[in-house]
Amino acid sequence: MNKSKIIKILGVVFIVFVAIIYIKFFTSDTNFEKDEIYVQIPTGSKYEDVQKIISPFVKNMSDFEFIANRRSYPENVKAGRFLLKKGMSAFQLVSAMRRNVPVKLAFNNQERLENLCERLSSQIEPDTTKLLATFRDTIFLKKNGFTKDNVFAMFLPNTYEVYWNITAEKFRNKMLDEYNRFWTKERITKATALNLTPVQVITVASIVHKESVKKSERPIIAGVYLNRLNQGMPLQADPTVIYALKLRDNDFNQVIKRVLYNDLFINSPYNTYKNIGLPPGPIAMPDVDAIDAVLNAEKHDYLYFCASVEKFGYHVFASTYEQHQVNAKKYADWLNEQGTNR
Repeated sequence: MNKSKIIKILGVVFIVFVAIIYIKFFTSDTNFEKDEIYVQIPTGSKYEDVQKIISPFVKNMSDFEFIANRRSYPENVKAGRFLLKKGMSAFQLVSAMRRNVPVKLAFNNQERLENLCERLSSQIEPDTTKLLATFRDTIFLKKNGFTKDNVFAMFLPNTYEVYWNITAEKFRNKMLDEYNRFWTKERITKATALNLTPVQVITVASIVHKESVKKSERPIIAGVYLNRLNQGMPLQADPTVIYALKLRDNDFNQVIKRVLYNDLFINSPYNTYKNIGLPPGPIAMPDVDAIDAVLNAEKHDYLYFCASVEKFGYHVFASTYEQHQVNAKKYADWLNEQGTNR
């Protein structure tokens, strides 16, 4: 074979090689219609596990494997959440599987720790059981001044950026850091002036949160409960009775719009009609507005309040039991007219 033929053959081989490399490196190798998708690779996954997880989204797995092997990906699999974009080449797909993308984790309006754990487990890798056990770890609770009943106060509703594969312990510690950061010197000083600890402030705030969504009313309602605490009166907060009923029934999905007379006698530490002082812990996850409403409660002489029938969504307040009875009867009559029995 003469020299010119060898050169031509080598040229063809080179062109074919370049074409193959171009196809594998630069042409689309995705198999989904959405602009982008996320894949989650569990902790401890091997390369074979990754192949199974991403195969539905990759057009030609042999191209992916070709690039992956040459970039030492099988020996360096990462757990986490990874973003794949429509039209990515095999080279870009392998690169994407090296970049763990954080989750914008959000939670609010949870009523108890179990509900929160369910919400969290839908957004990060640790499951509900693992999260619950970690949050209730006795060593952690004792070290940080919480109990299994009030550790729920540690979780402040917000949006947090974390990695999907964060461990339950690291997530718990992050929430503790956020809690300690929230309780600034100014807030602690205000809580101390009320003779309350941060956890107790959040417990009161959880009741205020359940009583009203009106920002303008919350400091007034907080003032009522603080007045009752200071006078040694039972809080007599309907939301705590509702919580006790749900806890008894182990059903936090039920809707209770009306507290009945017999409900007031339920035997529960959360029943503030029977027990003087605060319940063992928060009955809900109060938002920051409710917490600050307690810390900046309005000073007044009100001891009673009930829902208004003239201005729906708001309340009427009273300093005497006699006036409260008048207000309460109006509301009870209105409920009866609406046929609200529960």
